[in-house]
Amino acid sequence: MTSKTLDLNCDMGEGFGAYTMGNDIAILDYVSSANIACGFHAGDPGTMRRIVGAAIAKGVAVGAHPGLPDLQGFGRREMKITPAEAYAMVLYQIGALSGFAIAAGGRLNHVKPHGALYNMAVRDRQLSDAIAQAVRDFDPGLVFFGLAGSEMIKAAEALGLRAANEVFADRSYQDDGSLSPRGLPGAMIEDPDQSLAQVRQMLAGSVNALSGKVVAVRADTLCLHGDQAGALDFARHIRGALAADGVALRAPAH
Repeated sequence: MTSKTLDLNCDMGEGFGAYTMGNDIAILDYVSSANIACGFHAGDPGTMRRIVGAAIAKGVAVGAHPGLPDLQGFGRREMKITPAEAYAMVLYQIGALSGFAIAAGGRLNHVKPHGALYNMAVRDRQLSDAIAQAVRDFDPGLVFFGLAGSEMIKAAEALGLRAANEVFADRSYQDDGSLSPRGLPGAMIEDPDQSLAQVRQMLAGSVNALSGKVVAVRADTLCLHGDQAGALDFARHIRGALAADGVALRAPAH
């Protein structure tokens, strides 16, 4: 039996206005960290307040999930932004979510960029530096979540932030360790057993890319997407299997 400790995080709070998305409240029973949308790619003040409050009440670590200002595209379409623009929009969103955490009697624990902003920063060191600087300037104790081994992790560590290498339970990988583009066949993993096999392999230090190439990864935090169909079942399945494997779930400490 292993004594491995892992954080299980989920992107959530992505409804807004009259639109709801995901089964966030139920999923909070199975995860240790919640990445909550901050109103740019999704979310609104009411949703932010509700999900932050529920997460704190359930003892789940609260994280800001800042994205690009693109509600229609759900923050998944790339935009040409300068590092200065990235810094400002990330700082703005962190501040907004932190306010709700403080009002609910808790505090912000981490920051994880969303969607296209995340994938752009994976390969763009200047963009990663700007995002990490915004995190550090707001609170140098915050944990920075970034794709395992990417420029995001390097930027965070260079600024003295605690970095959590993130891997994905419901996404496939490319040969360079990046996530497969969502439009690519096989990009999303919808079979819970296939997902669990990938999770166990990543905990052991590697993942099979779509091509079959074995890619080395470090797994500090494991992501589930709350907007994916069957997310609650995924969360239950993976949480139960990890417990059976002797893996303790724990959020990285602020």
